[in-house]
Amino acid sequence: MLMNPSKLLFSFTLIVGTLISISSSSWFGAWMGLEINLLSFIPLMTNTKNTLSTEASLKYFLVQALASSILLFSVILMHLNDMTLLMNQNLFLILISSSLLLKMGAAPFHFWFPGTMEGLSWMNCLILMTWQKIAPFMLISYVISMNTFITLVIISSIIIGSLGGLNQTSLRKLMAYSSINHLGWMVAALTAGENMWLLYFSIYTFLSTSIVFLFQSFQLFHINQNFLINLSPPLKFCLFFLLLSLGGLPPFMGFLPKWLVIQSLVEMNNLFLIVVMVITTLLTLFYYLRLTFAAFLFSYQEIKWTEIMPYNFTTYSTLMILTTISSLGLLLCTLIFTML
Repeated sequence: MLMNPSKLLFSFTLIVGTLISISSSSWFGAWMGLEINLLSFIPLMTNTKNTLSTEASLKYFLVQALASSILLFSVILMHLNDMTLLMNQNLFLILISSSLLLKMGAAPFHFWFPGTMEGLSWMNCLILMTWQKIAPFMLISYVISMNTFITLVIISSIIIGSLGGLNQTSLRKLMAYSSINHLGWMVAALTAGENMWLLYFSIYTFLSTSIVFLFQSFQLFHINQNFLINLSPPLKFCLFFLLLSLGGLPPFMGFLPKWLVIQSLVEMNNLFLIVVMVITTLLTLFYYLRLTFAAFLFSYQEIKWTEIMPYNFTTYSTLMILTTISSLGLLLCTLIFTML
């Protein structure tokens, strides 16, 4: 993708737009950075070989334009209200938070996210799941506080992300609902502090990149492809370990940020929220396990005339390194913290 000069230019402006947003000292500058980011991502989404990419890019543009307009108008109204003091300030903070949550695809503003993911390539899916969430999260950190609205957003994101992925056969939609579930955890981490969110987001980005790299390398897009193509057993174990880590099962690396978020929420006395978050997150493990069970349990009836995946040493070794880090990450972090 980056060999194309236009794609390289738009990738550069995509990064610049996010940096403008998170380093801006005014809401107008942050809005401008979000617009640059949006207009840079649209050309990266379009793909002449994929008929769904046009629909996905149009849907993404309309939703992001709506969110940007709500953000701009709420900031203008808040500025006018500071001069007249006619309305409650909390209303504007909820409006700003809603527009940013719509931009990142958190529930109950998630209606566009799975459909958009379905029409994208794996690389664009990764950008949408990770990089495109940095600017909205940094902006929402300025106005966030643990109130009823944020609690409802956290609970709805985790429940919808858990239940929405149960009946999906598309891996891209499954990763989209997984992302919505993790958004609930990240919003909860943000209420505990920006450092907590940064740790969670970094580990989530690493695990998502590892899984997307595996799916991209072997062109996997649906659940049934796990047993219709001849993946070697070590690659199946890579997928198994990475998905369990993304689900937050100990002793894998993905458990570390969830452990710290739970500890922070216990200190804040949000016990009901923790119970809901932990119970519903167990549902995500079900559709992660369904992927790996399909790969392992159906291996005895693999079709002999299907194409055997070519052996690529670079891809194979990279996946092994990523899986090792994911599997031993919690143990390594515990040892480092103990030594410090």
